[in-house]
Amino acid sequence: MRIYVKVTPRASKNEVIKISEGEYKVKLTAAPIDGKANGMLIDILAEYFGIAKSRISIVGGKTAKTKIVNVA
Repeated sequence: MRIYVKVTPRASKNEVIKISEGEYKVKLTAAPIDGKANGMLIDILAEYFGIAKSRISIVGGKTAKTKIVNVA
């Protein structure tokens, strides 16, 4: 399944908000430096969906706030 994620780095807490089917907003406490926010995004989405981290990959927008994420 492919989802669209709008990421807000440097938030006060980690949170996943479902906007619509296939569209999410994720708040991260990590800063967007050296891929830390992307790594935390994968961790948080894996916990949210209850799957392994290896089943989640960012396929588009690695340096953008809006990302395309593949959830296997």
